[in-house]
Amino acid sequence: MTNNNDQLYITKVINGDTNAFAYLVDAYKNMVYSLALKMTKNREEAEEISQDTFIKAYKNLSKFKGDSKFSTWLYRIAYHASLDAIKKNKNNNNTLEINEITFNQIQSVENILEGIERKERAKIMSNCLDKLPEEERSIIWMFYYDELSLKEIIEVTQFSEANIKVKLHRARKKLLAIVKENVEPEIISNYGRK
Repeated sequence: MTNNNDQLYITKVINGDTNAFAYLVDAYKNMVYSLALKMTKNREEAEEISQDTFIKAYKNLSKFKGDSKFSTWLYRIAYHASLDAIKKNKNNNNTLEINEITFNQIQSVENILEGIERKERAKIMSNCLDKLPEEERSIIWMFYYDELSLKEIIEVTQFSEANIKVKLHRARKKLLAIVKENVEPEIISNYGRK
């Protein structure tokens, strides 16, 4: 499943060409750093996690069997390294009750977001996403931003398919509640001020 270019460099590294690993680092450093930053919300921590991820990947490269894409395998290492870092720095307890959300409320939030400039909407969504607990934020991020399939998310997180679907559903509901809570008051307060 690994693309041919990745496999070529993996084989070179396993055969002793340590410099070939630089290709893999260059190809995936942004993906790893983005995931770590999204999960930890700390640049220094994300840089450290990125380094740790590539060190661990290098040391365990011979264990990579090619059953999945190399990027998925690497993503899993980064994901678990990020979770470990979060557990160490347990100063981010962010929970939110899920309120019952009706279809009309969902439609209302969607209509509000349609009225916001695209750039502003992206910033608001990013801020709202940051308010989710780490695990749910990372699953939403993997599915919508990194566009990983459910199968790839299962490989990364090592949760069952049913568990991922439930977590994704709950994360969407929480995100919607956060968006509704944070966006509507802002829109209402600015209504008619043009």
